[in-house]
Amino acid sequence: MKMSRLYAPTLKEDPTEAELASHRLLLRAGMIRKEAAGLYTYLPLAWRSIRKIENIVRDEMDTHDAQELMMPIMVDADLWRQSGRIDAYGKELVRFNDRHEREFVLGPTHEETITALVRNELRSYKQLPVNLYHIQDKFRDEFRPRYGLMRGREFIMKDAYSFSATQESLQEEYDKMKEAYANICVRCGLKALPVVADSGEIGGDTSVEFMALADAGEASLVYCDDCGFAADDEAASTTVAVSEGPGDGTLTKVETPGLGTIADVAKFFGFPENGTRKALAIIDAEGNPVVAIVPGDHELNDCKAEHVFGKGYRLMTDEELEENGLFKGFIGPVNLPEGIRLVCDKSLEGSKSWTCGANEVDYHFTGACPGRDFTPDEWADLVTVVAGDPCPHCGRPLASARGIEVSQVFQLGTKYSEAMGAYFMDEDGKEKPLIMGCYGVGVSRTLAAIVEQHNDENGIIWPVSVAPYEVSIIPLDVNDDLVWPVAEKVSAALAEKGIEVIVDDRKERPGVKFADNDLMGFPYQIVCGKKAVKNGNVELKDRATGERSEVAIDEVAEKVAQLVLAARA
Repeated sequence: MKMSRLYAPTLKEDPTEAELASHRLLLRAGMIRKEAAGLYTYLPLAWRSIRKIENIVRDEMDTHDAQELMMPIMVDADLWRQSGRIDAYGKELVRFNDRHEREFVLGPTHEETITALVRNELRSYKQLPVNLYHIQDKFRDEFRPRYGLMRGREFIMKDAYSFSATQESLQEEYDKMKEAYANICVRCGLKALPVVADSGEIGGDTSVEFMALADAGEASLVYCDDCGFAADDEAASTTVAVSEGPGDGTLTKVETPGLGTIADVAKFFGFPENGTRKALAIIDAEGNPVVAIVPGDHELNDCKAEHVFGKGYRLMTDEELEENGLFKGFIGPVNLPEGIRLVCDKSLEGSKSWTCGANEVDYHFTGACPGRDFTPDEWADLVTVVAGDPCPHCGRPLASARGIEVSQVFQLGTKYSEAMGAYFMDEDGKEKPLIMGCYGVGVSRTLAAIVEQHNDENGIIWPVSVAPYEVSIIPLDVNDDLVWPVAEKVSAALAEKGIEVIVDDRKERPGVKFADNDLMGFPYQIVCGKKAVKNGNVELKDRATGERSEVAIDEVAEKVAQLVLAARA
């Protein structure tokens, strides 16, 4: 390929709307262009990398016994009614009517479609297990699409679905997919952690996300360097360390004038914030008042709270606090007004001396004891686990990081098969629901995650396995009778060895060529300058390390081919 023919309009300045490195560099390198909020065109260079990611995914899926098919993007909305997700999914679901007024959705994921496909076909345990996948555009009407390819309204995803007769078989499929996904990350050049995750709107009881570590990641996660445990903050659970309050355990009301914050209360009593109890006044999804109690140094986790209080729960307004007889900054579990549900974080269950609001302005209790002074309606996991909390597996302090979710595996169980009537006959002649798994890879997100992890101040640094071209050849003077023939010779020699080459044949200054080639991130650059060529050499640059070396013209193709082939997935 000659760069003079390449459609890759580069930008000299950073786009003002680009907040993340991946968004900024993919735009500047002429790889993507914005069509509308959350909608992007993949230009030739990016599309070559996308196809390489897809092929790595296909290779791992096929190697792990999954079969590729293709399902429609338009999905009959009635299937979503059968599963019960038509309204539960929310406004992110793109819904529309066709000319016959029949309702459809644009698939954000295809559990319903695949279940409807197999429910009349997979009827015997002898046909199981089966694992089917496709790679396709997906649609979610994000409220606030941002960060380029990280959170778009249209994106590319690989989704696979397994069907098993037993839980043991499902576990085998699930484990195979986890292995495949770990391999995909490695082959794409991503440093990623498998983390315990919440299943969200997909459903099911078991889920693991593969998080590419990046400062710009939209997800928070905690992990243990000692035992390898990792979980995102929506799913991480642990026994939070809490302190007991002051005093001898006797319930004592203390005047605390104007001390309506945890920091003020802890300072007043002279002990750490985890010795206090934070109260949050909530209206649950059904409109009922609730008070949630968590350790003073931790925050209520929104995802966990949705599981307990329902999707759509919210904090009370000042007017609602007054209506329910509650006083902001002084709410507590003792003498709670009648009719208010009390839910306390599980980490507090063993604590017997609480410092908490007294449900009276300017007063707190010390020594409040559950079971004696108040009785929770429920103990639940409510808080966001943070760095320093003990690992739930080994007890060592957890570390924290940010990550980009690039893939996720779920054990769905019989959530969809029961709702949609997908049954099979077991070996005893009994009808049972198919046991399902679901496995997704965000292909376009993976592209962005790779750029987030592989860049420097000059541009992208593609891993060989996903680079749009593996080698760029840069003749510094395309009109020179010595330089240009060498560039052509080296290009032909590399092509014969199966190496993907782009030749920068533009009549541009060397500085422009160097800047563009660094920006586009080709792994290896072969620079053909007149002085070096006269001496029988070219310059070889490794984009990742910046190392430069002179190599004989007759040897450079062999040397670069060895480097590329060794680095390929």
